[in-house]
Amino acid sequence: QVQPVESGGGSVQAGGSLRLSCRAPGFTSTNCGIMWYRQATGEQRKWVSSLSTDGSTHYSNSVKGRFTVSRDQAGDTVYLQMNSLKPEDTALYQCVTGIRVDGGTRCDYNYWGQGTQVTVSS
Repeated sequence: QVQPVESGGGSVQAGGSLRLSCRAPGFTSTNCGIMWYRQATGEQRKWVSSLSTDGSTHYSNSVKGRFTVSRDQAGDTVYLQMNSLKPEDTALYQCVTGIRVDGGTRCDYNYWGQGTQVTVSS
């Protein structure tokens, strides 16, 4: 399994948009999804969104309705479209991929990217 690589972060004003990318070649062959997390300075890492292998998406309450996760046609890259950004969205955003373990019964998500910084000013 290859470590994913994030990109697309930057500085925007409140109300603006950014699209983050997570390139993870081969992740579709793992039969595990991809998750986005974020960590603000001085806080614990928090789950943001998930894209499952069946295409279903899930979001934390804090971003629901503003963020959208999707995958490109080739399947190697997952995007996080972030709209209506707020200062509290400021964080290091990371994606994580996994592999099947325990005889394929579950996914172990342990392949983290380095992250991309998002800063939202008021």
